[in-house]
Amino acid sequence: MSPEPCPPETRFIADRMLGTLTRYLRFMGYDTISANGFREGNSNEDTLLLELAKNEHRILLTKDHELARRGNDLAVLVTDGDVLTQVQQLVGLGLIERRLLMSRCSLCNTVLREAREEEIGAATYAPLDRTGYTFFWCEQCGKLYWNGSHGKSLLQRIDAGLKS
Repeated sequence: MSPEPCPPETRFIADRMLGTLTRYLRFMGYDTISANGFREGNSNEDTLLLELAKNEHRILLTKDHELARRGNDLAVLVTDGDVLTQVQQLVGLGLIERRLLMSRCSLCNTVLREAREEEIGAATYAPLDRTGYTFFWCEQCGKLYWNGSHGKSLLQRIDAGLKS
């Protein structure tokens, strides 16, 4: 008997009003496209978001009531302005798990890879004492990531937001 395949990871597309939630989801390891990456002023942007959600099997996250209505089962109306409450809403709907993977670039959504020593050394913002850290690199943005105090603080904020 072969093991059951793992269900595919939930993927998202977020409207322009959910930039902070997009970054949180990326830090949490979720493949999340943002409308903020599209050219502004496109009068068909809502239709484009719906088409991408359907064609790429993504869930559309929006604060726009009409867009959520049009998206039907493909869309989630995000009802609060606070990002931790937004995360809690998605956890409550069973769409995400509380976690911090640091596996995606928070800026461009690219999957991170382990950083090379020369990339770490070239990043002027990297900690001088690198003991105990694992470093990750975004090949698209050229940004260095590591799970230091900022990551711990982010996870604490997520935990605190989910317990209240």
